[in-house]
Amino acid sequence: MADAFEFEVTIPSDTSQGHEVQERILTQLEQVGFTDRDLFGVKLALEEGIVNAIKHGNGMDPNKNVFVKCEYDGELVRVIIEDEGPGFDINDVPDPTDDDNLEKPSGRGLMLMKAFMTNIEYNDSGNRVTLEKKRTVESE
Repeated sequence: MADAFEFEVTIPSDTSQGHEVQERILTQLEQVGFTDRDLFGVKLALEEGIVNAIKHGNGMDPNKNVFVKCEYDGELVRVIIEDEGPGFDINDVPDPTDDDNLEKPSGRGLMLMKAFMTNIEYNDSGNRVTLEKKRTVESE
């Protein structure tokens, strides 16, 4: 399919380079016809995933890298973000909608990622997230 694309990149634990990867993905998705609403959701999920990998996963360690792989098949974009950190257990993240956690910032980003993406999966060690979003086709 002509609209399909794929690339991989490894970046240092630097949020500005994370932003560049995010913009590269969003530009390509815009070119293949992702709606503004879909682009907004993907942008939010990418920013959260990449920043989490850099800050929480790698602890901003300049000697550690973040691996990003992006695949688009004409219908679904899949972005894999993996850091060199110890990982985490998604079940240990407090529910931000629970009354006891409303004032706490942790967990909100993960909840938003889940809300905006079609599917999210973590590997067993919790240092790799796979984000998937099906392209919405607007009726003409």
